[in-house]
Amino acid sequence: MVSGGNSEAPSTAPEPKVSDVLSAALGEAARRAGLDPAEQATTGHVVWGAMGGWRGVVESVVPSLIFIATFAFTQDAWLAIGVSVAVAAVFTVARLVAKTPPAAAIGGLIAAIIAAGFALFTGKAENNFIPGFLTNAAYGSGLLISALIGWSIIGLIGGYLMSEGTAWRRSKRKRRVYFWLTVAWAGLFFARLAVQVPIYLQGEDALATLATVKLVMGIPLFAPMVAVTWLAVRSLYAKAPPATDAAPTDTEPGTTPAT
Repeated sequence: MVSGGNSEAPSTAPEPKVSDVLSAALGEAARRAGLDPAEQATTGHVVWGAMGGWRGVVESVVPSLIFIATFAFTQDAWLAIGVSVAVAAVFTVARLVAKTPPAAAIGGLIAAIIAAGFALFTGKAENNFIPGFLTNAAYGSGLLISALIGWSIIGLIGGYLMSEGTAWRRSKRKRRVYFWLTVAWAGLFFARLAVQVPIYLQGEDALATLATVKLVMGIPLFAPMVAVTWLAVRSLYAKAPPATDAAPTDTEPGTTPAT
């Protein structure tokens, strides 16, 4: 005789969807970059955090400035490339010594080494900028495609940070806002290509100009985009003002409504 105990098979949790996994990965990356709505930070604080603070700005800007200055004074492109890579290495070592999160500095160093290696491998100093072009093309294409197929990357990030997953796709307003934000970000990356590639095609003589334009189209454009995105996403989830119990009337004070 079979006993009357609980014989139900253990339930298995449903496997996470690819969209949920991607949303979580992108959202966590954004949160580590300082985009955390739970902190109730001001827009300026959020933008500053996304740039990595003063240290992140210095690590992003100084290697390019060193490249421009070295090339301007020496007209030696290879020396300028070498010095900029050395500066990026110093920043990385400084973070390791100070035991601060080195991810951004290491990423910058790796990018600088890859760019320098590309130039050395091809024998053309101007090819130091090609990895940056490829990165902009990849980011821009990925963002644009995600918007066109209805899975906007900005929406995946915002949905995770606002603890609604992919539920934003059921709201026409949210889908529309996330679509245009994602298209705007794609436009930023494509704009860099549209301006910088023609300068690159001028050869080594335009290296200083290309480095300067790349610098100008970096943080000065990135920061406003972060601010606009943050404000737009926050407005999507703004709480509605509490409703009042009294019904509104069109009568003047001290009068009674007409019947």
